[in-house]
Amino acid sequence: MTTPVAALLAKSKDRSALCGVVGLGYVGLPLVMEFARAGYKVIGFDVSQKVVDLLNGGGSHIKDVPASAVAEAVRSGKFVATTDLTRLREPDAISICVPTPLSKTKDPDVSYVLAATDAVKQALRRGQLVILESTTYPGTTRELMLPALEATGLKVGEDFFLAFSPERVDPGNPKWNTHNTPKVVGGITPACLQVAAALYQPAIEKLVPVSSTEAAELVKILENTFRSVNIGLVNEMAIVCDKLGVDVWEVIEAAATKPFGFMKFTPGPGVGGHCIPLDPHYLAWKMRTLNYKTRFIELAGELNAAMPEYWIGKLAERLNDAGKAVRGSTVLVLGVAYKKDIDDIRESPALDVIRLLHQRGANVCYHDPFVGKVTEDGLELASVPLTAATLEKVDCVIVVTDHSNVDYGLVAKHARAVVDTRHVLPRSGGAK
Repeated sequence: MTTPVAALLAKSKDRSALCGVVGLGYVGLPLVMEFARAGYKVIGFDVSQKVVDLLNGGGSHIKDVPASAVAEAVRSGKFVATTDLTRLREPDAISICVPTPLSKTKDPDVSYVLAATDAVKQALRRGQLVILESTTYPGTTRELMLPALEATGLKVGEDFFLAFSPERVDPGNPKWNTHNTPKVVGGITPACLQVAAALYQPAIEKLVPVSSTEAAELVKILENTFRSVNIGLVNEMAIVCDKLGVDVWEVIEAAATKPFGFMKFTPGPGVGGHCIPLDPHYLAWKMRTLNYKTRFIELAGELNAAMPEYWIGKLAERLNDAGKAVRGSTVLVLGVAYKKDIDDIRESPALDVIRLLHQRGANVCYHDPFVGKVTEDGLELASVPLTAATLEKVDCVIVVTDHSNVDYGLVAKHARAVVDTRHVLPRSGGAK
């Protein structure tokens, strides 16, 4: 009689395994495409009927996934999307790619993971593999998911398999994607790791197995905590240089010439996206439950969160130089995505900048070639054209996101005043 392990290994080898992906957003949809390209058939699950209908019609709501790729996967029968969670019984392997936001008190909100786990539990059958990809605190897979799934009477490592493999999606990155970014995998048992690695192997160029789900969970948090701490350091250095009358960009560029012992990070208006502003807090929360304070993590978070307020202060100074107050002035926010050349505004510092300006009585408008509409602090804004006439009408421009296709020479020429949080004007030939 074939064991569940042997059956899953065989299905991965000949691509007959049916894959299920729960959550068809920035993480889930690219994973679907890689599974389909590898030869698997995939069922995608999402709570949004609008998203499901779009995908089944051959469209895409994720900039990094071309509609043509989705259409081909649907046409070939490799991919179908559904909101029917009772179909979770069908896949041989289920990857959970749901959001893990923070609560207002900076505690992990694992409600989406718990909801997905409950749906899987209701459908769980012998021989299935379940993999959590959502970033979370160490212990989530073993402490929350495992008891729920074993409550079905099935035994992990024998009847079903449970693993964690952190997503490493970098939206808008032209070089690194789901396929060629090394993928970390940890299992509850050795058998869990074995079958999870076998499933991913045809779809991902390089796998990095680790000894446990806790190790895999911590890998992702370490990666983004490293970035948060170093961004916090250069953000503080920007303030230090400002007070000393030194150009922080000159200092950074000179330091970056050292061929060893230094890694270049750059300051800005804060940090955004789903990872850096959130992931370190998962670990900080977990360690608080163990009576330990993660001082570096919390300090870096405070420094990065304070940067929008710092730049609003610089903007107020520029307006004051022209004899104007923030209240009543018209300010153009240039770029609202959390980083350049993407349409993702999750946790974007630009939203904080808009909120702070509005609260101080400014008339706020914005331009972003990738983001058509924004709602923040009760304001419903639409991107305005970036023209000479627009620039000449506003009292100040604050550059928040340094999109590549923006004409910064036009900004330098026609704006009355500019606060440049990204150091783009000197590179484009002028500053104000």
